[in-house]
Amino acid sequence: MDDDRPLFRQLAERIEKQIIEGSLPEGGQVPSINEFAAFHRINPATALKGVSLLVDAGVLYKRRGIGMFVSDGAREALLSARRATFRDEFVRPLVAEARALGITPDELATMIREDPTA
Repeated sequence: MDDDRPLFRQLAERIEKQIIEGSLPEGGQVPSINEFAAFHRINPATALKGVSLLVDAGVLYKRRGIGMFVSDGAREALLSARRATFRDEFVRPLVAEARALGITPDELATMIREDPTA
């Protein structure tokens, strides 16, 4: 774990990233709370809190006596949520700044297409 955000939130985001990237496929079993805790060197209660966030969001589900699994549709739900966050945190401020500078939507689109890092 690597920043000032709560460890349980960082763990949840790492699991989300693995689901989006496909290394934790839908229907696949995820590591146990103790495995997460040992691997990330965090308290099991912290790992449980992170995993519980994803269970509450419907991304993971529990099969009693067997373990945790990735829910069907989890990847698309996570992508949809991340796209909405991206729009709110990056696109809207970009469009507002472009508008303030007198840049038209077409000019902005051209700038993005012609950016060598895009």
